[in-house]
Amino acid sequence: MKALILMLALISTALAANPATKSTPNDLPPAARAAMSAVNPNNIRAHVQFLASDLLEGRGTGQRGGDIAADYIATQFALAGLKPAGENGSYFQRVPMVGVATDPGSSVSVIINNTATPLRLLDDIVAMDESQSATSDIDAPIVFVGYGIKAPEYQWDDYKDTDVKGKILLMFVNEPPSNDDKFFKGRALTYYGRWTYKYEEAARQGAAGVILIHQPEMASYGWDVVRNSWGGERAYIRTDNSPKLKIASWVQLNVAQQLAGTINKKVDDLIKLAQSRDFKPIPLPVTLKAHMISKIRPFDSSNVLAILSGSDSKVGGEAVVYSSHYDHLGFRVGLPGDNIYNGAVDNATGCGMLMEMARAMTSAPQAPRRSILFAAVTGEEQGLLGSQYLGTHPPIPASKISLDLNFDGIRPDGIPEQVQVSGAERTTFYGVVEQTAKEFNLDLRPDANPGAGHYYRSDHFSFARVGVPAFSIQEGLKFKGHPLEWGIQRENEYDEKHYHQPSDQFDPTWDFSGLGELARFGIELGWKAANSDELVQWYPGDEFEAARKRSQTAVK
Repeated sequence: MKALILMLALISTALAANPATKSTPNDLPPAARAAMSAVNPNNIRAHVQFLASDLLEGRGTGQRGGDIAADYIATQFALAGLKPAGENGSYFQRVPMVGVATDPGSSVSVIINNTATPLRLLDDIVAMDESQSATSDIDAPIVFVGYGIKAPEYQWDDYKDTDVKGKILLMFVNEPPSNDDKFFKGRALTYYGRWTYKYEEAARQGAAGVILIHQPEMASYGWDVVRNSWGGERAYIRTDNSPKLKIASWVQLNVAQQLAGTINKKVDDLIKLAQSRDFKPIPLPVTLKAHMISKIRPFDSSNVLAILSGSDSKVGGEAVVYSSHYDHLGFRVGLPGDNIYNGAVDNATGCGMLMEMARAMTSAPQAPRRSILFAAVTGEEQGLLGSQYLGTHPPIPASKISLDLNFDGIRPDGIPEQVQVSGAERTTFYGVVEQTAKEFNLDLRPDANPGAGHYYRSDHFSFARVGVPAFSIQEGLKFKGHPLEWGIQRENEYDEKHYHQPSDQFDPTWDFSGLGELARFGIELGWKAANSDELVQWYPGDEFEAARKRSQTAVK
């Protein structure tokens, strides 16, 4: 309790200071200019310091620290004067979940030539039983299915009508490489390349399990990230009745090499085979045998929702959404040394910005025409669960949401001279984004690693899936007073040493001025969308256009 009181005292002291801010563009309503001028980077610093403190134990989904974070954010929304937009007049939207943790007593082996080779949990394989059963026994043949993709719009089918019911499917993450923007969007990864899609499609096909082959180049992160993300409890939506796998797993490359060797191939050979449209599933002379023991824990987590009501009675029932996830990986019992995954950059930063934008916009003398919904969501690290639930259970119909602006993992490295808004170019709002970036002297930085599929890895994707135009706002790599190489080095250092590691901790030397600047940038974008005569739309032909049309047709 003393630690909590001390931390809150530090926050109160920080919030009292209000440094001078940059001037704002003159073509905005005075209320918007007032909101932007009210942004205080020290407030963001204080929020990040609290959310990333050991007191919150890594803000795990369904853990005590995550619940404290939700209460803290709701309190800040209330202090700002925002109206609750959750259930029963509260700031909370209950998200029914179930936690699944693989017991160390579980066993997984591959049977080759009647000889069993045990796979070491966390070292050789990470495995989860998604069926939400306390125990499951698997004894099934392994079939290599390339990328595990069924995409009729690209005339691609890795299953080729093969019966894979009850089988274990070995596959790659990612998707067939291409420089043709009309074929899996060229170098940019589509949702077909994400591990979440692989599991979903395999379950739809009736498979018992999936083995994903881990390669850092394909996954865009190392084995440490896989182990840390899957080594503890994983959460699932409790009311989700879609098919589930008895074993959802990743294996190290050396295990995949052993499996490929059973058909006299190497992993590189399998990659070449998988890149052909004529590829057909290949049965391996291998059986996977597993005894999965799972600890099952039903629980409720919460999205934190608050609303600033629109000032125009004609469009006040429509909204612009600002979103950010507050959860991280929590803490791991038995892990030697530092066992708290504080998640300072990922994503105390985005939440700090969300709360400060909420305070600044509410302090303005007049609200925008449309309402503004602020959403701090849970379960992002578990597979975008909180935003998925919000997307399908929104307090304002998806058809009436003009735009979602998401904030996730923004490093406090000073004033950015670049901004990354991947996905904005797919919407009719992109011209406004370009103009606003120029006003802030920000160069628009294209996604430097489109093959990593970042668009499908953050909460804006959950809004896009239900048709809402959505994208995240992040800084680029060039910062004021530093060469480009400095920004590249900072990003690489974070990705390699701190992403999903206990070392993602608050640093008192961080420069939060850039987060303040991006918060002002976000306020201007959101205000312009809220005051626009028309709702934002996807450009014709975009993969999410059909969902937008369905939602808007349904309410007519």
